[in-house]
Amino acid sequence: MSANSFGSRATLKAGKRSYEIYRLDALERRGLSIARLPYSLKILLENLLRREDGRVVRAEDVEKLARWDPKKVPDEEIAFMPARVLLQDFTGVPAVVDLAAMRDAMVKMGGDPKRVNPLLPAELVIDHSVIVDEFGTKTAFQVNADLEFQRNRERYALLRWAQKTFAGFKVVPPDTGIVHQVNLEYLARVVFTSDTKTPQAYPDTLVGTDSHTTMINGLGVVGWGVGGIEAEAAMLGQPVSMLIPQVVGFRLTGRLTEGATATDLVLTVTQMLRAKGVVGKFVEFYGPGVSTLPLADRATIGNMSPEYGATIGIFPVDQETLRYLEFTGRPPELVQLVETYMKEQGLFHTPDAAEPVYSDTLELNLATVEPSMAGPRRPQDRVGLREVPRKFAEALPTLLKPVTAPPLNAVPVGRWEGEGGQAVLTPPRPSHATLKIDDVEHVLRHGSVVIAAITSCTNTSNPSVMVAAGLMAKKAVERGLRSKPWVKTSLAPGSKVVTDYLDLAGLTKPLEALRFHLVGYGCTTCIGNSGPLPEVVSTAIAECELVVCSVLSGNRNFEGRIQQEVRANYLASPPLVVAYALAGRIDIDFHNEPLGDGIDGKPVFLRDIWPSTKEVSDLIERSIKSTMFQKSYAKVFEGDERWRGLPVPEGDRFAWEPTSTYIKRAPYFDGMPAQPGPVRDIRGARVLCLLGDSITTDHISPAGSIKKTSPAGQYLVAHGVQPLDFNSYGARRGNHEVMVRGTFANVRLKNLLAPGTEGPFTAHLPEGEVMTIYDASLKYAAEGTPLIVLAGKEYGAGSSRDWAAKGPRLLGVRAVIAESFERIHRSNLVGMGILPLQFAAGQNPATLGLTGKERYDILGLGETPKELTVTATSDESKVTGFKVLVRIDTPQELQYYKHGGILEYVLRQLAGKQ
Repeated sequence: MSANSFGSRATLKAGKRSYEIYRLDALERRGLSIARLPYSLKILLENLLRREDGRVVRAEDVEKLARWDPKKVPDEEIAFMPARVLLQDFTGVPAVVDLAAMRDAMVKMGGDPKRVNPLLPAELVIDHSVIVDEFGTKTAFQVNADLEFQRNRERYALLRWAQKTFAGFKVVPPDTGIVHQVNLEYLARVVFTSDTKTPQAYPDTLVGTDSHTTMINGLGVVGWGVGGIEAEAAMLGQPVSMLIPQVVGFRLTGRLTEGATATDLVLTVTQMLRAKGVVGKFVEFYGPGVSTLPLADRATIGNMSPEYGATIGIFPVDQETLRYLEFTGRPPELVQLVETYMKEQGLFHTPDAAEPVYSDTLELNLATVEPSMAGPRRPQDRVGLREVPRKFAEALPTLLKPVTAPPLNAVPVGRWEGEGGQAVLTPPRPSHATLKIDDVEHVLRHGSVVIAAITSCTNTSNPSVMVAAGLMAKKAVERGLRSKPWVKTSLAPGSKVVTDYLDLAGLTKPLEALRFHLVGYGCTTCIGNSGPLPEVVSTAIAECELVVCSVLSGNRNFEGRIQQEVRANYLASPPLVVAYALAGRIDIDFHNEPLGDGIDGKPVFLRDIWPSTKEVSDLIERSIKSTMFQKSYAKVFEGDERWRGLPVPEGDRFAWEPTSTYIKRAPYFDGMPAQPGPVRDIRGARVLCLLGDSITTDHISPAGSIKKTSPAGQYLVAHGVQPLDFNSYGARRGNHEVMVRGTFANVRLKNLLAPGTEGPFTAHLPEGEVMTIYDASLKYAAEGTPLIVLAGKEYGAGSSRDWAAKGPRLLGVRAVIAESFERIHRSNLVGMGILPLQFAAGQNPATLGLTGKERYDILGLGETPKELTVTATSDESKVTGFKVLVRIDTPQELQYYKHGGILEYVLRQLAGKQ
């Protein structure tokens, strides 16, 4: 029950029901002017009003948010409690493993294991596990689904146990859809209600264990991605500690022109906001252009918030929101409640509403958006379609495989470049290879497209681009065009509604004629589950060390993520994915070069088969029905007979299987004392990795395939697992033994301590012997040497994977010193007891003359000041001291760090309440 210091508790009648609400306008009556607060901050304000208890949320917390200063540098903490938690299986399985291990630890501490139970509703969607093993056939979906179940039975049995054991924990079974699309089309309520005698109504809010949780921002729902450990804490009743953010307003005017898609728009927005710098900030979209965007376009823009660095990228609730809720089959009483509540609270956007006050603004005329792609390495690297051939040619030298360098002591480690040093190139290598497919000879070159994937919630949730892709396929087939035989094609939509409307529109058959057969309902290629390339293609790439390309309608194209043999990856709209499958190469000039010759012998250009906006909208109107959503989600939690037939372990505590290579009890609570000891200084630390800019969580903890020769592959082989059954790192996240060996195992990682190498290598110091990062960590552990990581800008960009913090902790990493951190990863480091330290402005290892071979002392940690001095001592006794900022940003994070991590803190809190 709220303390209600501001007299905000009231009753709202919506339809035939009455609800308790906490009125925002009560603050106006107390002299707190909130009318022009940004929409997102009003949602946070209601959260505080409703949860004011005098302890976790105090009256002064409400006041300081209500008096928000848009220009103030964030330094005031609030405690945000989401309405629910959203998970996917790659992050959800390790979260359940952690909770099960916490139950065991609770028993050892003399407590009741049932106290470890979600206090918030938690919904998990299994979408990350299906791999594109088979493609281009009618049976692809069934084959891939069968293989998925065979590989993941142990993981799914764990989730069935959690579903049965934990109250309020629901699981959407495999082969249903992608988590964010299922959330958008079904799970999201917009206005949440409690099950109490007098039900409360309040804004639907959430945190999710996937960075693209922000897709729901398009529906006006405040939610963002966090690491699994932070989500576990939220499930167990721990509020999310956050600083009151700055809010950047993004004003939209005009409307998209013919030929421009929502994908082109979001890539433009991503480029603009990355250049602006919005890490740790909220972004709100406003202006007359908002009303021209259908909700699916808004969701596409919200989805890519992690790519432009914002915590959220939100659109306010308006008439379009209500239309979408009604169209997707939400109950009429919910739609009525959303409208009534939002209007009553001053949260419903109308065209004549006063514009909010923002910390900063930028503007985009939608009419200026042009067809675009992003690549070859990062989502923010937008390239206009006309520029793609030239830009690829410019990037090619940096994409070639480096050669092994001379011994470490012969190479200076002073060069500081974005992705890790200066590659030493070999003499000219072959630029093409000849291969035979179905007895026909073809040539594979640098720039050949070998993967074309229509995938990812970012775009498959948007009917305009999906129907455009289908129409383009139809026109291509009618002209006699076909996909190039070396291209691995796939269609992996985010919900079954997509295949329903493609069927009704008559677009499934032409897509299949181009070999875009359904391969699964899941993330597939976007998460790195693109599966193996055809052997003949793979051999040609390897023999000539070709730089081949993927084109996908996804949100991530980081190095080594999509497919380990593919060095250049481009994000594009679904119709452009089809176009590149037809062309078979990335360096085609679509404006001047044809896709091929038609059945009449005449050249066919992209413009000849690109559908008009009217063609797309007319077909959408005829082909997408509200009943499709109702049918698809009627029994969404039930699953098929394979899911229902899985054995479910019994008992309040999980029965760990000693021989399992998928699920092992998490080690974080082993030997944990009832109370934390003092924080230890870091003395004599060695650098495990010396890294450049834009090191992503994919570099730190890859999710894709496991190489047989890697430490993780050797572990699996030693435990009787055949390479065919390795599955992926993402699927093995329930086993810390695999994951610690897979930390920094990205095949494209460039560690400047081992120049000339690519992959999971470092030099063990002081002798400089090059070995795997895992093997070096074992040697350092045996020597009692603590470890640190040195890095450049944007360390930890990308996915919200907590294993990018768990893995380094298990390797023995005590601190990471970087030029800047991405929001979620910095939080995850603190959550695992790793100290994030930031170089002073303008400084990095190169400017400080650091080689990474020094010993490092970081003292005074017991006082946990905001600034520290790090001392680096070379083997020649040269001492370099430099200041760093301690990036423990809130008082609550400091508590987590002192306890050794967030899970240890929460467990001690639960045990202490008994």
